[in-house]
Amino acid sequence: MKSSKKYLPTLSLLFGAICWGIIWYPYRLLEMQGIVGMASSLYTYSIAAIFGSLLFVRSWKGLFKSPSSFFLLGVAAGWTNLSYVLAVINGEVMRVMFLFYLSPLWTLLLAHYWLKEPFSKRGVMTIVISLIGAFIMLSGLFNGHNIILPVPQSQSEWLALSAGIGFSFSNVITRRSIHLSLMEKSMAVWFGVAIMAFILMTTLHLTIPSPLMFKLNDLLLIGVISSVLIAVTVFVQYGVTRLSATRASVIFLFELVVASIASYYLAGERMQTHEWIGGAFIIAAALFASLDEQAI
Repeated sequence: MKSSKKYLPTLSLLFGAICWGIIWYPYRLLEMQGIVGMASSLYTYSIAAIFGSLLFVRSWKGLFKSPSSFFLLGVAAGWTNLSYVLAVINGEVMRVMFLFYLSPLWTLLLAHYWLKEPFSKRGVMTIVISLIGAFIMLSGLFNGHNIILPVPQSQSEWLALSAGIGFSFSNVITRRSIHLSLMEKSMAVWFGVAIMAFILMTTLHLTIPSPLMFKLNDLLLIGVISSVLIAVTVFVQYGVTRLSATRASVIFLFELVVASIASYYLAGERMQTHEWIGGAFIIAAALFASLDEQAI
């Protein structure tokens, strides 16, 4: 019994990595049925927010004690999750993943300029390795063609990059919001995405589809995704509170393995050599950052 509890945090994070590595696929299925990513995000996260709030109803009291922290985390995490979903729906999964995993670079910079944490040698090396990886992947340095400007080449890639930056903001805000419980932070994510999606759809004059228009398969997919979002949040929060930041960040990289296999077999996507080389540098930077607790 004790041995099973010992491995439960690790298994919880592996479950989270697997889910995040493949959750793009049901969202793509909904997109193919005419339910755009912003609308599917609105519905799935709204359902997660409603049922999650009922499950953790006692956490509501804490939200009113620190509404500003809840708001800031909701905005940062809301944009992070929404832009990530939109990016993996319409972009090449692995390029999106690698751009997202530049987040240790942004976390280091934010921690330095916002939290006034000093740069360590390992932190500087993380920044350099990350930038090298991004340059190789985005410039096509080794693909046998002319070098192009090393910047994201599509809206999906810009969204992926912004998702990584948003994730870094979320990390820093979370570090400052020690007065919020894990459940309160989870609720900030769910409500943040749902409200962000609603505001953007309204601002962009996009039609919010009525659930009455959905087919049974669509409703089932939305229900499954919402359930997974609740479970992933709970399991991941459980895991990260019981494992060191170093070990947790390494386990999360398993998401890339799952995503590479899933994107190959489910979407027929293939990465070019220079993209793998750049991605390898980005993974190395993430692993290097994980060796330093302050770099996570």
